[in-house]
Order: sequence, then structure tokens, then C-alpha cells
Amino acid sequence: MAEAMRLAERGRGATRPNPVVGALVVKNGRKLAAGFHRRAGLPHAEIEAIAGLGMRAKGATLYVTLEPCCHHGRTPPCTEAILRAGLARVVIGCCDENPLVSGRGVAILRRTGLRVDVGCLKEECRRQNRAFFMWIRRRRPFVTMKVAATLDGCIGDRHERERGGDARFITGTAARKAAHLLRAEHDAVLVGVGTVLADDPRLTVRLPGRSSRGREPLRIVLDSRLRTDPAAALLREATAQAPLIVASASSDRGFAARRRRLEAAGAEVLLLPPGRNRRIALSTLLRELAKREVQSLLVEGGTTVHGAFVAAGLVDAVALFLAPRLVGAGVPIVEGQGLDWRFPAKLGPLSLQRLGEDVLLTADVVTQGRRRRSS
Repeated sequence: MAEAMRLAERGRGATRPNPVVGALVVKNGRKLAAGFHRRAGLPHAEIEAIAGLGMRAKGATLYVTLEPCCHHGRTPPCTEAILRAGLARVVIGCCDENPLVSGRGVAILRRTGLRVDVGCLKEECRRQNRAFFMWIRRRRPFVTMKVAATLDGCIGDRHERERGGDARFITGTAARKAAHLLRAEHDAVLVGVGTVLADDPRLTVRLPGRSSRGREPLRIVLDSRLRTDPAAALLREATAQAPLIVASASSDRGFAARRRRLEAAGAEVLLLPPGRNRRIALSTLLRELAKREVQSLLVEGGTTVHGAFVAAGLVDAVALFLAPRLVGAGVPIVEGQGLDWRFPAKLGPLSLQRLGEDVLLTADVVTQGRRRRSS
């Protein structure tokens, strides 16, 4: 099952709206075939694994990370192909929470007398598709807050930004490569207009010698008053492969003209109902992204955007890149109203990875904390 999980990861970032799935066929202690789901519309992992086996599949065991589907979608049901193959046993990592499957796949296989065991590395398999399950269960993307900061908690030089300077690169080459891998693995990446104005980012995946499977994450800018420059780097790369949404919550004087300029430059302007302080209501934005089959969202900043997501209880995981530097003062990781100090959001088991001189800390949010009461 662990090997099947490693296979599943090869489809990460390319299978939307489907989950990542890996499969392995074993007989008499020997691996016969393996497969993973490569892209929506292509064969599922189970089909890819058993397709070329013919009679050799008879009496073998299929290990698959997620419950086989039993409905017609872009591809036929996997349960039918499994039963035709003549397998003796199917070992499933975890059940699918999709209402179209959700235990029905297991029941169909068992009704024929096939031995089906469920729950091998269950928690690990569930975690592997936690974004998919979030999208299915709560109809919003799984949100990861990505931060690159100094050891004293600064993500930029406030004085440089006030002078129009550029201080983007806090971390080294290895950490920046890992950050681009994070982008490649997510369906969408989001920043605030302050980051666009200060850093002029592209938000694309740039990895030497590695393609992003021909697909870039959807890029999103939170820009209530449409201050994004139509000549910004984001717009120069706004294509079908690298789409850009500028989300706004304003319709003030001059809005229509600014909107036309951004749309002419290649952006989609998404007008949403305003929330508090005339800002974009993040929960509304996430529901809209879910309708577009966005299951995983990487929030890259800046400081007020981080604060808004934390205060709204919409951060599900954190990826914190720390550089061995001290600056004494600067732009903090998070600004805004925040949570009640007595009831902060709590993170789960912490994972630590060395990346050259830098460190990557990752963890899931296990409790969202309590919002600060308005005075």
C-alpha cells in the first residue's frame, strides 16, 4: 500500500477534479503491474494496473489507495473491470467520500464473493486525498498558507516596500524550488494586490528541467478596488494554460473602466458581494472556486491576506519556509484583527525539512481557534 501511495503522488497536480490514486497488482509475493491516475478522463489507477495482465491477473491481489468507483463518469466503473479480471483479493486504503461511491464500490465487489479488505494505511491514504475530501464534504478548497520568513517573523522589508523596492527572495535556491513544487501540486495560488504591487510576481511554476504537466495553477489576486496594473507580470502570462482571476468586491466610480482594461489584458474580473469593511468575503470566494473544481488553494500572501484567512478560520495547513536571518523589523507574517489570543488555531504534528540553509515547517491545522469579539 505504501508503494501504491508513492505511485499516486505521480499524478499530484494533474488529476483535478479526481483524487490521486495508485494501484499495485501482486501475485505469490511478486509485483505483476502498477498504475496511477494520470489525469481526469484517462484510465483510473486500477484500470491502468490490470489492463495488460490478461489471464495473469487471475488469483492475484490488487492494492489500491482509494475505494474503486462504481459509477459511469468520464470513464467506466472500475468495479466492473476488477470483477472481469478474476482477482482473488482487493485491498483498499480508504473509502471514497464521494456520494456516488461511498461504500458502494466495496459492497459491489463483496457481493460477488471477492475478498475485500478495507483500511490498510487508512489514515495515510485519507491524508493523501484530504483536499479532495474537503471539496466533496464542505464544497470548498483545502487551503494551505505558504510563508517565506526570517527567523524573527518578517516576510519583507517594510521600508524597502515603502520606497518601491523589491525584497522578494528571503530564502535560498533549494527553498524556492520547493515553493515552486508546492505551486505545481495545487489547483490554485492566491495573493493580495499588495503583493502584486510590491513584488510584481508571475505566480507560475518555474522548475528547471521539469514541466508542470502542461498545466499551471489558477492564479488569483484579491483586489477589492482593482488596483492591479494591466501591464503587471501576472497579465503578461495570462493564458489558457495560466489563467488569472482578479477578485473584487467594489463597484465604485471608475470601476467599469478599470475592469475593461484588466479584461483586455487577459484577466477574468470576478465581482463578489462585499463582506466586512467592503472587502472580499473569503468564504464566498472559496465557494466560487469550489464550483470551478478547485480543490487545493495555496495562499502566498501578503500579511493582511494571511491574517484574513486565519481570522476567518479558513487555513487548513501551513508551509513555513524559515531563513536563518534576523532583520529586527519588517513586514510581519500576519496582520489584521486576528483570533482571540486565549484561543489560537492549533497545529497538528509538525514536519521539518532542511532545504540548504533554510528550513521548511509543515503542519495541518487541527483546531481553527476562536474569533476575536468585536468591541
